[in-house]
Amino acid sequence: MIKRSLLLSLLLVAGGLHAQDQAPDLAKAKQTAETLCVGCHGADGNSPVPVNPNLAGQHADYIFKQLKDFKSWNGKPAARENPIMGGMVTALEEADMKALAMHFSSQTLQPDSSKNADLAKLGQNIWRAGLPAKGVPACAGCHGPAGAGLPAQFPRLAGQHPDYTEAQLKAFRDGVRKNDPAQMMQTIALKMTDPEMKAVADYTAGLR
Repeated sequence: MIKRSLLLSLLLVAGGLHAQDQAPDLAKAKQTAETLCVGCHGADGNSPVPVNPNLAGQHADYIFKQLKDFKSWNGKPAARENPIMGGMVTALEEADMKALAMHFSSQTLQPDSSKNADLAKLGQNIWRAGLPAKGVPACAGCHGPAGAGLPAQFPRLAGQHPDYTEAQLKAFRDGVRKNDPAQMMQTIALKMTDPEMKAVADYTAGLR
């Protein structure tokens, strides 16, 4: 009976220690954000540079996936190749990435805004109805009517810098970025013109 009680106690302690090991170190993540990430994304995830994405309020699952995709694991090429981000994530392990994703997700977004009314109108039409003649589906179908997105697979785009959104659409089209689910964005972007991409990017910046 004593042996069984002792064994049970050891198992409970081990389980508790394991749970503690898995708990995200948000203090460390905050420090990482304030030192490693601040220059491009801001310590609170509000990027001071329009070509870099706002991370504040983005889905934690999505941020985590992107961080993992930037890194080369077990000698395999990174799923999302980017020289700058590839260097930034080299020293990060999965636990660090999860904590960092949670940190940025919990921050308050300071949203960008639409810059051009005519562009935004065209972007609104594409967002809501797509481009049926080209086989381009409505953006809202995956990213939501208000641009809230869907965790892990589809990012929140509402309030994102239009320069960044436009650049990513072009990256999908040009084959520079290839880590989208089932190559959906690559297929869609191939059917869009530069003005159409700019219009969607401008419209999403004003979504709330």
